[in-house]
Amino acid sequence: MKKGTIFSGMRPTGRLHIGHLSVLENWVRLQDDYNCIYGIVDWHALTTSFEDVQALQNNIREIALDWLSAGLDPEKSIIMVQSQVKEHAELHLLFSMMTPLSWLERCPTYKDQVQQFGQQGKEINMYGFLGYPLLQSADILLYRADHVPVGQDQLPHIEICREVARRFNYLYQQELFPEPQALLSKVALLPGIDKRKMSKSYGNDIPLSASAEEVKEKVRLMVTDPSRVKKTDPGDPSVCVVHSYHEIYNAEEVEEHAQGCRSAGIGCVACKKRLAVKLEEVLGPIRERRQELLSRPGLVDEILEEGSRKARAIAAETMMQVREAMGVKGPLER
Repeated sequence: MKKGTIFSGMRPTGRLHIGHLSVLENWVRLQDDYNCIYGIVDWHALTTSFEDVQALQNNIREIALDWLSAGLDPEKSIIMVQSQVKEHAELHLLFSMMTPLSWLERCPTYKDQVQQFGQQGKEINMYGFLGYPLLQSADILLYRADHVPVGQDQLPHIEICREVARRFNYLYQQELFPEPQALLSKVALLPGIDKRKMSKSYGNDIPLSASAEEVKEKVRLMVTDPSRVKKTDPGDPSVCVVHSYHEIYNAEEVEEHAQGCRSAGIGCVACKKRLAVKLEEVLGPIRERRQELLSRPGLVDEILEEGSRKARAIAAETMMQVREAMGVKGPLER
């Protein structure tokens, strides 16, 4: 017996990088114990990129390739596209009728991002951006998910989701929606190769689909202790990006490398070469699975279509009960 239902998703804003890998590895583990629905949430991508949609469909396919290459199994999980299940929009609309505006305005991530994007000169004062957590609540509650794997920064969104579920059940005297629990996963926060936040816009990421040569080159460019000019100079691993990666992907040798750095027993070039080998052990199989998927034209589209069909069946049942509770009917229910 599986423990319950999980919904989680990612915005299709470009190919995934190694910073996403720990999240995907967690998703892969969860699909053995939970009924998992993983959504490519393309409507969410429009909240900040509504003016630039040329690459959206390609990004959807790319993220699906990354998910499948990392080990998500369509035989174990439903892998779907948000916009292919129109009930997401309908439930979001109905929730917007009963959700106090103050719940959305007080969300700390909303305030932080308004300030952040404002400094960048980007216009995001749109309802879609303010309502992002409410659409996220609809995504989760549409499948009556009782667990959501998230990072610490997403906890305010899960609390809004719980409040929405509570309010709906109270207003309409139903026990339709569970109050989903956050599954806090230990997600490794990797810096970019230049020590800034990893982002493809900075060019400091290592793509999951990177070739062996690209991995080597990215590792070669990683920032190390700036005070270590020569190989014979002792270094400080705590300020070295390479050490951060060794801690996650080369745990069995990390202390040996750290001690070698402090004592100048190992140079940065040798340390980087060892890391490149370890990263290739992780990314090589992912790249091979990706190539296998690409060798079968149409397979990814078929997986997304079938996953979205399965998701629609679950969503339709939920929406019949929502409409009945709220006194409205769909076109097929008249």
